Amino acid sequence: MIWVVGLRYEVFIKPLESEAGVRDPRLDKLARVLVEYSTKVKPGQIVRITGDPVALPLQEAVYECALRAGAYPYLKCAPDSVMDIFFEHANDEQLQYVSPLAKHEVETIDVSIGFWAETNTKRQSRVDPNRQSLVSSARKPIFKVFMDRAAKNELRWVGTLFPTQASAQDAEMSLRQYEDFVFAAGHIDKDDPVAHWREVEKTQQKAVDYLNGKKIIHFKTANGTDLTVNVEGMKWVNCCGHHNFPDGEVFTGPNLKAADGGVNGFVRYSFPAVHRGREVHDIELTFEKGRVVKAKASKNEDFLVKMLDQDPGARSLGEIAIGTNYQIQQYSKNTLFDEKIGGTFHAAVGAGYPETGNANESGLHWDMVCDLRTGGTITVDGEVISKDGKFVFEGWPKGE
Repeated sequence: MIWVVGLRYEVFIKPLESEAGVRDPRLDKLARVLVEYSTKVKPGQIVRITGDPVALPLQEAVYECALRAGAYPYLKCAPDSVMDIFFEHANDEQLQYVSPLAKHEVETIDVSIGFWAETNTKRQSRVDPNRQSLVSSARKPIFKVFMDRAAKNELRWVGTLFPTQASAQDAEMSLRQYEDFVFAAGHIDKDDPVAHWREVEKTQQKAVDYLNGKKIIHFKTANGTDLTVNVEGMKWVNCCGHHNFPDGEVFTGPNLKAADGGVNGFVRYSFPAVHRGREVHDIELTFEKGRVVKAKASKNEDFLVKMLDQDPGARSLGEIAIGTNYQIQQYSKNTLFDEKIGGTFHAAVGAGYPETGNANESGLHWDMVCDLRTGGTITVDGEVISKDGKFVFEGWPKGE
């Protein structure tokens, strides 16, 4: 589960506007889902809307929708280019500086709606990973405040993607094809997407109700993955569009306090894992008593190891999850979509989600995806619940 003019503005915005400058109606439908369903904005709430200016059409739609809900929205445009400047020129002290204003913000807002809208998905690929580690480690206290408030329902948040040429190129699609992919993944193509997501919530809850109270979950795939996760006493969460959008997963955290350490075995991830602009290929992780004791990759292995070594919690597993969005069937080099692929599971090294009972703290939270569709099983307390990427029980999530 995953955490966001001029000529450039025209190039990336125009496909979502008509020749007359009218906003794509799908953006208004998406805004309604984010405000009315995902975050349930109420009158009087402070709503932060963030993202690169390239996503302005969607930001405007959300701003308008939040006003109609009686809230106090404010727009915080954060160009990705500013981070480029930051990593290029900041000294170590500046890299580790955390503004008290940023801390006050996450302590004060009621709702956060963020947009990923990258114009260059590789912009950080040549940044020294040591500098990136300093930043993520320094911001860990703010991340903890955010997560703790979210766990207490004091702060509601959702993050979604605004389709750009860069993301379309990563997915090997035209921009228009990618827009259709993005909106279909979120069921925005439905007449009433809010009603549809309420049905998704009910369907996924059946899986959550079954999983809560179970002890051991075992993942085995044709590519050699053989991973055992102790989830005794942990809470499973129904991810149905309230935090990530589009959504489609059920997740929990391993019981790292268990006698067996919570996680043991080997996992070979099926797809490249993307983090901070870098693609890491063919990741293999070996877990013993809850921690990564061996890490391999065919590309960017050094980066993988440096991320895992950034703080004491980075080598522990913070999340284990099953993808349930069967509308998403192809890898697109974007974790927001890839971790939701129906018929996969993913595990995140680093920070856990307090609402699951996993208290692991880290500046890292990195989701990595493993495919079950090519031959794999999920076994829970000895009972097979998924075979070759499909749930065996009636009424559980499935393709449309």
